[in-house]
Amino acid sequence: MSLSNVTDSSTPIAGRLFAADALLPTGWARNVLLQWDATGRLLSVAPDAAPGDAPQARGPVVPGMPNLHSHAFQRAFVGLTEYRGESQDSFWSWRNLMYRFAARITPESLEAIATWLYIEMLEAGYTSVCEFHYVHHDQDGRPYADDATLSLALLRAAHNAGMGITLLPVLYQTSGFGAKPPRADQARFIRSTDNMLSLLERLAPATRAQGGVLGLAPHSLRAVPPDSLAAAVQGLTALNPQAPIHIHIAEQTQEVEDCIAWSGQRPVQWLLEHAPVDERWCLVHATHMTPQEYLDAARTGAVAGICPTTEANLGDGIFDMPLWLQHGGRWGVGSDSHACVNAAEELLMLEYGQRLSLRQRNVLASPGQAEVATAMTLQAVQGGAQASGRAIGGLAVGQQADLVALDAQHVALAGLPAHSMLSSHVFGSHRTSAIDSLWVAGVQRVSEGRHALHDTGAQAFLAARSATIAAD
Repeated sequence: MSLSNVTDSSTPIAGRLFAADALLPTGWARNVLLQWDATGRLLSVAPDAAPGDAPQARGPVVPGMPNLHSHAFQRAFVGLTEYRGESQDSFWSWRNLMYRFAARITPESLEAIATWLYIEMLEAGYTSVCEFHYVHHDQDGRPYADDATLSLALLRAAHNAGMGITLLPVLYQTSGFGAKPPRADQARFIRSTDNMLSLLERLAPATRAQGGVLGLAPHSLRAVPPDSLAAAVQGLTALNPQAPIHIHIAEQTQEVEDCIAWSGQRPVQWLLEHAPVDERWCLVHATHMTPQEYLDAARTGAVAGICPTTEANLGDGIFDMPLWLQHGGRWGVGSDSHACVNAAEELLMLEYGQRLSLRQRNVLASPGQAEVATAMTLQAVQGGAQASGRAIGGLAVGQQADLVALDAQHVALAGLPAHSMLSSHVFGSHRTSAIDSLWVAGVQRVSEGRHALHDTGAQAFLAARSATIAAD
């Protein structure tokens, strides 16, 4: 008997949903009855079932997508850098402008921006977010009276929107390889290792109280010296041996060149030889690796955190996904700088980037799944769940009831078989969303394509963005 059919009869059923078609970890199934308990944990996922008195989804049901990389405040920065300010713009010129914007963020504006962002994510098919949070201090770089002020603003935003969260406070200490002193415009990011571990202890109860997970994000090898990286990982492990660890790595060619000049090794090569990289780790971007690095990194069981629309926006480059998959690599998607907030569009951009690079079609279909949208969705959900450190790995017993119901009457989907509806959702429905409803931990957060806080969240966001732009 499949685990999907097993019901824990000792626990009362708190919610249920019937789907004529549902995407399970094993593939598409017909007439699926999903049932969950009061905590939002799936008790039963039963194909070939009768609907009984269960509410019926208006279209195919697919697992909610984890967003494994987010810098929430940057959502309010979108559109402000799409002009040429230097003879050759790059990630680094973009970063200078982003730092100026980050200097103006307040606790109130961060909460408003993040709340709206999480509403947008929910309406776009994300049910959980890994928040890579590095703006810690006040606008002068001094700690707030409560050192967790900005982290708590993010937790409140996730709670109010109903978004699942893995909070990843960022350790940031230096401005470049070789322990270069931080720049003045990085003052809001800087923490000692001991201070970071104290922050994690402070945040653990608040994160746990809303069903979230707390991890750590050493920002990058250029921002965290080797001794601090080792101490931080050791300290985190003492607090929670399963806590996720995320790191920016090999995103830019200049980063690779600078790492070689510092250590004689490329970033991923250095990390794998000097840190205990395993399944807890998420290697964010990892864009520029050698074939040997692809092999060695995949063997660790770490997740590659791919952010296709941001990587395109910043001109980072294209991750070699076929090579990664050849070695059994795991992966998920993130919206990063939020130039785009749409789970389906991240999958589209990922596949299209591979097509442009290789001049082939349907590159990311798998040996067991010829439908590329289905294959990508299943893989990204599994990788995103692993990187999140949460039981959000799909429609299976014991996992959280994070569900997305598509609208079978949407003009892009109507009349198609279920698997083709998902393909049309990923590759052809972006003018108007094909998402009808969405549940996080069994609680419906989106109905008829809209979040209950859509209007008030948008108004607060606009006020916060205007105030942040005007501040100087």
